[in-house]
Amino acid sequence: MRQYRDFNDLLMENLRDPEDAKLFLSVILEEYEEDGDIEAFLLALKDVTEAQGGFDKIAKNTKLSQQDIHNFFTDKDNPRFDILEAILQALGFHLSIEPIKIEIEQNETININSR
Repeated sequence: MRQYRDFNDLLMENLRDPEDAKLFLSVILEEYEEDGDIEAFLLALKDVTEAQGGFDKIAKNTKLSQQDIHNFFTDKDNPRFDILEAILQALGFHLSIEPIKIEIEQNETININSR
């Protein structure tokens, strides 16, 4: 008989891997850019935070308290950029700005900033 695993357990297991966590956050950030759903972005970041050791580990690797981190994830109306940056750095990531690329016919990619 096939055994099934809990989705959240599997997600947490996968997000312990830094490369999987990076891909997960990259996809959710792209989705945020499209739909502006900050709650989904913060939930994904919280999942990665928990998988990578939780609020306690992040607090130890930053100058933030566990309460600051908790408030960041629960204040969906006004998440602070400095806390986002600190959490990402503690997880081994950083924010990056890249030019927007668009696909044109025959799957040729161009940089819209080069026009």
